[in-house]
Amino acid sequence: MEFIKGIKEKDVLEISDILTGDWFGKEVVLRGFVHTVRDMGEISFVVLRKYEGLVQCVIDSKVKGLEDKTLKEGMTIEVKGIAATEDRAPNGFEVRLTDIRVLSEPAKDSTMPLPISKWKLNTSLETKLSLRPIALRNVRERAIFKIQEGLVRGFRDFMFQNHFTEVRTPKIVAGNAEGGANVFKLEYFGKKAFLAQSPQFYKQTMVGIYDRVFEAAPVFRAEKHNTTRHLNEYTSLDFEMGYIDGFEDIMDMEAAMLTYTFEFLKKEYAKELKLLDVKLPAADNIPAVRFDEAKQLVAEKYDRKIKNPYDLEPEEEILIGKYFKEEHNSDFVFVTHYPSKKRPFYAMDDPADNKFTLSFDLLFKGMEVTTGGQRIHNYEEQVDKMVKRGMDPEEFTNYLMIFKHGMPPHGGLGIGLERLTMKLLDEQNVRETTLFPRDVSRLEP
Repeated sequence: MEFIKGIKEKDVLEISDILTGDWFGKEVVLRGFVHTVRDMGEISFVVLRKYEGLVQCVIDSKVKGLEDKTLKEGMTIEVKGIAATEDRAPNGFEVRLTDIRVLSEPAKDSTMPLPISKWKLNTSLETKLSLRPIALRNVRERAIFKIQEGLVRGFRDFMFQNHFTEVRTPKIVAGNAEGGANVFKLEYFGKKAFLAQSPQFYKQTMVGIYDRVFEAAPVFRAEKHNTTRHLNEYTSLDFEMGYIDGFEDIMDMEAAMLTYTFEFLKKEYAKELKLLDVKLPAADNIPAVRFDEAKQLVAEKYDRKIKNPYDLEPEEEILIGKYFKEEHNSDFVFVTHYPSKKRPFYAMDDPADNKFTLSFDLLFKGMEVTTGGQRIHNYEEQVDKMVKRGMDPEEFTNYLMIFKHGMPPHGGLGIGLERLTMKLLDEQNVRETTLFPRDVSRLEP
């Protein structure tokens, strides 16, 4: 009988181990993918791809293990050799090999469908998405999603530091939190169910339990848009907080979170930021402007007629972003006090003018990446607003329970992770920053 006691220490090293400097001039063992092979005659270079990046290895005729093998892209191998500094190599070192062991090989007669070893995949987005499992092996493609990882890590770290509790809310739900018909319907054991458009009802519920909560999880929108900014499944970074004095507290919290997260990226993801030439924006002094004022400002400055008085069109978002970049040198702008008729039933109306709400969007480089605001917390007010909108409160018994038995003043927001990544990296299509996009035409891979 054997007993499993945990991770066993192995002699296989990672890039970070070698970069400590303790292994230069010594024998090391590494494992990884064959990323590319360059035959220079008497010697060859094989570049290994590992989770931390690339390692250059030098092969000559004395290397053991290749007597009946030819190295090719897609193989996984274990190599042994002497680590040595080399400024021209990735990460500033190379390994001069003495032994190679092939761990696995691609299918016979297979050829790599994309030039993943190239600095940049010069191919169409459609091709990249159709061959996503292979395209993601390119170092630049990988860097995109390491930075996205960093955004989530920074978000979570900040939330914990500010006394938020992480929650997990259901994604199969009986009701539609956001209203409208853009929901994916499910047959659920003879009952009607939906994929969650938002964790809204549940995160409000949890404010009554933990005061402050957050979640990073998928949401689903059955919108038939086929644009560069829409997805049918995306990751939402949500938080909800109680005991607020006003919706400004939520904007303050988001600005502080973004500032913390960008500093976190500088510290932990400097390599990826440099690889993609990312310039991180400032988020510690974000201008805020009322919805109606923002529309008027861009209409006057850019000679644009206001077409829809109740919502922002994508072109208006772009112009608002342009205006605040030109006038205040800010990549961000909070647009506040959206019209009540364009906000969900749980949005608190402005006591000064109930045609508007105590809500906001955050625009980043001319695109909405966040929607948030203060929620109604009084039972009678919530029921009254539902009735005025032609809703049946009886269909929301479980949701209304939290108000019936007391809720603090509260509010929150949701951030589209893929959009935030897209604008941070100056990509032109949100699918570039989505691992495996789901849109109106794509369900695979």
